[in-house]
Order: sequence, then structure tokens, then C-alpha cells
Amino acid sequence: MTRGYPVRFLAALFLTTTAASGPTADRADIPPDPVVQMREHWLDADISAFNFRHSADMFETRSVPHGDAVRALPEGVGLLPPAYRQGGVTRSYDDWARRTYTNALIVLRDGKVIFEDYRNRSQPSDRFISFSMAKSITSLLIGIALDRGLIASLDDPAGKYVPELRKGAYGDVTIRQLLQMRSGVDYEERYDFGEKPSVAALIHRHAIVLNQERFADRAVGITRAARPGSRFNYATLDTAVLGWILERATGQSLAAFTAANLWQPAGMETDAFWIADGPEGVGRELSGMGFNATLRDYARLGQLMLDDGMRESKPVLPRGWIKQATSMIRFDQPTPGGGLGYGFQFWQLDDQPGAYTALGLAGQFIYVHPKSRTVIVKLSHYPLPEPSHVMAETLAYFHQLTAP
Repeated sequence: MTRGYPVRFLAALFLTTTAASGPTADRADIPPDPVVQMREHWLDADISAFNFRHSADMFETRSVPHGDAVRALPEGVGLLPPAYRQGGVTRSYDDWARRTYTNALIVLRDGKVIFEDYRNRSQPSDRFISFSMAKSITSLLIGIALDRGLIASLDDPAGKYVPELRKGAYGDVTIRQLLQMRSGVDYEERYDFGEKPSVAALIHRHAIVLNQERFADRAVGITRAARPGSRFNYATLDTAVLGWILERATGQSLAAFTAANLWQPAGMETDAFWIADGPEGVGRELSGMGFNATLRDYARLGQLMLDDGMRESKPVLPRGWIKQATSMIRFDQPTPGGGLGYGFQFWQLDDQPGAYTALGLAGQFIYVHPKSRTVIVKLSHYPLPEPSHVMAETLAYFHQLTAP
């Protein structure tokens, strides 16, 4: 489940009938499984503002504990949020926030909080779903594993670390090509349910909703649609393979590796968690969409990236990894979601110098603007399909917040 490319097919995600909810669901005297029903309605627009901060109540999870040494987020000079102005239209901040389905927003400048807002009865302790911002976190973990020699090279094939993948097209796709979403495998990020569901729909139904298979299982034996590296094709399955590689290369679960090598060294304040596709001992963390954390800890992550992976002069991320990961390959044409370029699981959404974004379905943003030393985290609840105005109005307001 992804945000970015393409999103217009996502309106039906999880809204399948409950007739297939389990082996007993077709018996008239047995009602559908309530947990499955909750999961099916996770993205319903009228309750997603609530659901997106209560994923732990619906899904299998893996904890990512924080450490003892918390990175401070000092208060800066307070920002009175300006009115939104674009194309001769002026709206209040509150109107902009409502029009762009904002759940929570924080702005850091030079590492200090200058604005923070919780809406829709959300609060600082809530842990919000990242959706595909998790892909950017997986990219950071790949960089750490590479720096520590657990991954020998980005040009290693996936099959070197996960021999099961040698049966299909993923076997000789390199880690670099996976990071760039250029695997060439025959997979479309379409969520077509019905009599002939797409592969993406089958994965989400059986892995996330029903926990009957692992998200990455269908990567084994998948066929090829293009030469690896030849074209961009946004595929959450690529990131699921990256998560599997990390698990095998590090000898740890993704949650354990995240906690020990990113979450605790970075000084996060609150435990995070990954959604998993099955119970402990069976399921695997959803590396492409399943991370959950507080607004302030997402802001700390953005500040870490802005600071080239350094925390108080100590490296958490490999020096230079952020520059490498955010060196974008520009598209010939913008994607349907408005993307101009893509790096190692990071998006370029505008032409602001050096700006990059961790981006998730339904309007989750960690927007990093190096020129103004600004980090903006916006956690949203866009209805699906995404309204046509929300991306343009969101970025326009980001540009106002980062303007000199």
C-alpha cells in the first residue's frame, strides 16, 4: 500500500466484501471476523483520521523501543502560521489544514520547534502510520547495513542474500536497482479487486488483512517485464524485498535492527512499531508501508537527515548516505502523483534546491528543505482517490513556510 505512484487505484483497497474473510465466513451462522472487518475499513475516509493513529489496535506489530538518551527538541521563536496564499486565493491556516486533511503538523528550523499542531483529537503520544514514508526508513537501514559491512555492495544481487529469490526475476536485480524502484519485475501498483484481482491486491488481501502469507512471498518466482535498471516502476514489492535482504544480511528482525541502529542512537523519545504480516515467529515487518511513530519522532528523523546523519557530532547514519539517497533520477514526465524524480526511496516533489521528501499514502510527509534548514512533518488523512487539489496546496504552503 503506497502513496505516490499511482494512487488513483487505491480507493477500493481493503473495501472488499467480507465473504472471503476466513474459512468459516461463508457459513450463514458464523459472522465475519471482526478484526478482518476493521482492517478492511482502515482507509475509509470518514474514520481514517482516527484509524491512522490506531494501527496497533488492528494489526500484528513489532515494537521498536527507544533508548534512554533522548534528543531534545528545543522551542524556537514561535511561528504564527501564515495565511495560505496561491493564485489570488487567501485562506486561513485552519482552512488550509482542513482542506488538506491534516491530522498533525510540526515545523523545525535549525533543529528547533517553531510550530506544532494536533488536530482531530490527536495528541503528542499518538503513533501515526507512515505508509510509504517507511520506504525511506528502509533506505536508511540499508545504508547502515552497507556501512557496517553486513551488505557488501549496493551492486550485489538480491539472490546473494535471499537465495529463494533466484527462482525468479528478482534473483539478479541489484540492491541499487531495488532502492531506485527499477527492478523490472512484472508488478503493477494497482489494487484491482473482483473476479481477477491484481497481484498487488492479492498481496494486500492475503498478507496484511488476512495474515495468510508474507508480503514478500510473491516475489519468489515472479517474472520480468523489463530489463533491470531500464525504467522506473513504483513497486512496494521492491521494498519488501529490501526488508527481506536486511533480515538475512543482518541476522536480525527489521524491528530489532531499527531499534539498535537507528531509533535508539538517533535519540527518539517514544517507542515506535512496525506493522507485520503475521504473528511473532511467523510474520515479517512491512518494510514498505508499516512504520508507526509520533509526530515529534518523525521530526527528529527529518532533522537527522538534514544534519547528514549526525547527532551532536556523532554519526548515526553513514556520512554521505543522505546525499547519495537523495540524488534524484529525474523523470521525463511527472508521475500521476506529481513526482519529479526519485532517489533511494525518496521523492523529489518540487524544484526547491536540494529539497526531498519521505512520502506516504494519504498525505504523509517528511519534507526536508536544506536551504532554509527546515523540516516539515505533515501527517494527513487524505480520502482515496486523492483529491486533485491536495498535493499542490500542500506544497504551496510548504514553500511559504520555507520562504526567506
